[in-house]
Amino acid sequence: MEAPGHAAARPTIVSLNPCLDAILVAIAPPEQVLALSHYSRDPASSSLAPEARARFAFTGGTAEEVLAAAPDLVLASTFIEPATRAAFEQLGIRVATFGAPATVADSITQVRAVAALTGNAAQGERLVAAMAAATRPDPAARPIPTLLWQPGQIVPGEQTLIADLLRRHGFANFAAARGLGQADYVALESLLAAPPAVLLVAGESAGQSHPLLTRLKDTRVEPFAGNLINCGGPSVMAASTRLRAIRAGLE
Repeated sequence: MEAPGHAAARPTIVSLNPCLDAILVAIAPPEQVLALSHYSRDPASSSLAPEARARFAFTGGTAEEVLAAAPDLVLASTFIEPATRAAFEQLGIRVATFGAPATVADSITQVRAVAALTGNAAQGERLVAAMAAATRPDPAARPIPTLLWQPGQIVPGEQTLIADLLRRHGFANFAAARGLGQADYVALESLLAAPPAVLLVAGESAGQSHPLLTRLKDTRVEPFAGNLINCGGPSVMAASTRLRAIRAGLE
């Protein structure tokens, strides 16, 4: 028999957001998670390892699917449709929404909030400790001018999680130094005319795979997985591992 208050302490959950999916998988027991978002089923957008994807059910995100799962709690982004949220809440399903963290500190705060909501505080603290260790800055690292070329040939702004990660691992935001901001477009011609020391290519457009990039003599061109850019939680550790490897290859 379940102890009194068990459902409140460890609610069953449906997640509608891939970044929250990854946090849940890292801190919650599988039986607590009724379904994850459909984004996490696609390897191209998922932050989950293949073995993790095989363990969970997924939802397309419709209200009908979520209601059929009958969770105690729905985790979603702040962009959830108000009508959908209202439908859940009218049927007694709690909805908790989260925005995109802009820094590692924001991501740590988010992990702790999800852990508290789901009754997994101790597991959340273990994840937080691992995140803090993986992202600890090296004060002796010389900043290297770096441009992260995201899908669509755009660049991240300074107030984004990936920009914070780049700084922590000794990469200076080349886009910001050129006066570019969040989601500004960088054409191939512009890049070739004024290349950075390091170019991280996270997209697959014609410009981002152009053979002229191989002729940049003073630029290190490295692939960077698109699913390491936007999410916090466990993704900051994977992104940090990749950035450390790139940094090591430059020294």
